[in-house]
Amino acid sequence: MALPSTYAEPNCSLARALEVVGERWTLLIVRDAFFGVRRFGDFATQLKIPRAVLTSRLKSLVQEGVFRRDENGGVVEYRLTDRGVALWPVIRALLHWGDESYSPDGTKRALRHDADNGLIDEENHCQTCGGLVPVPDIRIEPGPGYKPPTGELDPVSAQIGRPRLLLEPITVGRGPRAAED
Repeated sequence: MALPSTYAEPNCSLARALEVVGERWTLLIVRDAFFGVRRFGDFATQLKIPRAVLTSRLKSLVQEGVFRRDENGGVVEYRLTDRGVALWPVIRALLHWGDESYSPDGTKRALRHDADNGLIDEENHCQTCGGLVPVPDIRIEPGPGYKPPTGELDPVSAQIGRPRLLLEPITVGRGPRAAED
């Protein structure tokens, strides 16, 4: 449900942004899109989100221009648009805040500049070359605070847990699937 639009100050960009990404699950869907999840079923598997909620959030994110919905041969994928990729600093800041506040053993997921293996700081600068690293050049990998899940992992979770470039699509066990909203 969207936030009410009866704010004391109607010129609040934060309130408008929260109408788009502030609902429960939405930022986790966006996070997983950065991790390479593109298909409805993979989002559902990874997040353990009710399908009706996922359908609603994906439709909203497409309407707001955060995702685009691509269909090719009956296979539907949701991809971040430029507007969606522009959310990376928000996701990055929340990951950093979560690590600082709730991960006493260190960063859960380390971010590295793929070109030179340098760690990336909370402002997205490479500690080796000093450059601002664009999202497609960021490799994410388990950090010192990462706790491997116990038990058998689904293929999507297993791939997300390995070092990989952001935005690199999850492709394990792919066959044609029926289109889902």
